[in-house]
Amino acid sequence: MNILILGSGGREHALAWKISQSHHCNQLFIAPGNAGTQQFGTNVNLGITDFEAIKTFCIDNKIDVLVVGPEEPLVKGIYDFMEASKDVWKGFVVGPSAAAAQLEGSKAFSKKFMQRHNIPTAAYAEFTKDNFEEGKRYITNHSLPIVLKADGLAAGKGVVISETHADALEVFENMIINQQFGDASSKVVIEEFLEGIEVSVFVLTNGTDYQIIGHAKDYKRIGEGDTGLNTGGMGCVTPVPFMDELFMQQVEETIILPTVKGLQQEGLVYNGFIFFGLMNCDGTPKVIEYNCRMGDPETEVVLARLDTDLLSLFAAMDNGTLEDANINFKEDYFATVMAVSGGYPGDYEKGKLITFSHKNLDNSAMVFHAGTKQTEQGVVTNGGRVLTVTASGESIKAAVEKSKAVLATIHFEGMNYRRDIGYEFE
Repeated sequence: MNILILGSGGREHALAWKISQSHHCNQLFIAPGNAGTQQFGTNVNLGITDFEAIKTFCIDNKIDVLVVGPEEPLVKGIYDFMEASKDVWKGFVVGPSAAAAQLEGSKAFSKKFMQRHNIPTAAYAEFTKDNFEEGKRYITNHSLPIVLKADGLAAGKGVVISETHADALEVFENMIINQQFGDASSKVVIEEFLEGIEVSVFVLTNGTDYQIIGHAKDYKRIGEGDTGLNTGGMGCVTPVPFMDELFMQQVEETIILPTVKGLQQEGLVYNGFIFFGLMNCDGTPKVIEYNCRMGDPETEVVLARLDTDLLSLFAAMDNGTLEDANINFKEDYFATVMAVSGGYPGDYEKGKLITFSHKNLDNSAMVFHAGTKQTEQGVVTNGGRVLTVTASGESIKAAVEKSKAVLATIHFEGMNYRRDIGYEFE
């Protein structure tokens, strides 16, 4: 099979690494890819939302599977666009239709979907410019902390947790009146704050059947001890000790099954990943958000732990045999630690030369590139989150220590990473 992966981050590097291991994989392309993805396939200079160019490439290169990494092409309808081209292209897309991708593309849509299907989530209300004053009164009377979410895609920056009413009112005005995130914040969802531990569960589904392919705990804050600004993710661990059989049974019965049944009942076409962002509230799972793709850096640990051919799972999803697929996991614990640019998640500089002084890694550690670029001088930084090291061990602590040992051999100016990933499981 010939495969094209869309995207350029750590998630796409991990997907390329995993897919390249399949004996079904013939040719692998990544568009646009990064300095790391070229190790497993051919990088292609295509824009992730240039649907015409993607279609032409898929036809010319006889692509069998188009794997969509980021959310933007999915929300903008790449699945529907490629499905409409089936007279000239015979492959399939791993990703939902534009209508189903609204689970991530619109916070208001996803909250209403959860309400309709009795899926446990935080209480909420939604506001626009038209009922702005009503929204201000709602905030003033709301318990603290309070969560404000831009309705649309805001590059992972559209969620704010306010500790005071004054701060919440300022955020609300910035989003709606000052259009902080453009159209994405023309509608704002206001939620109760859920107390607990945030975790993620990942499912592959064809809209009828599904398989759980992994779970993880992500560390979002830039500072150690979970302090400072939110980021796209500073590290991950899996398996999570408290996500035992009983907890996962609750997740499946109260969240995953009703979600998949809801997709079916509402005629929402879904052939891809669902990322369930959950809060463990004293042993009870509640949904914080849906994503319509794999997460980053969660992919880097979930796929490392998954001991099943990913390409075979995609084929089973497409041909209706997903229910019969066997999902196996490796015995070890896995951790990934993200190295970021100086100044991130604020302003940072690109183009810093990266030096790698580690010797050949064994199978228990892997460097995944996120924001990197190959130049004549060598590999340079090309983003806020630059690279991540995934390692395995007999415990979470052992896996984290191994990741940090490899990171200690990598250098670029301003490099920063958290040294306490998995701290609560030591």
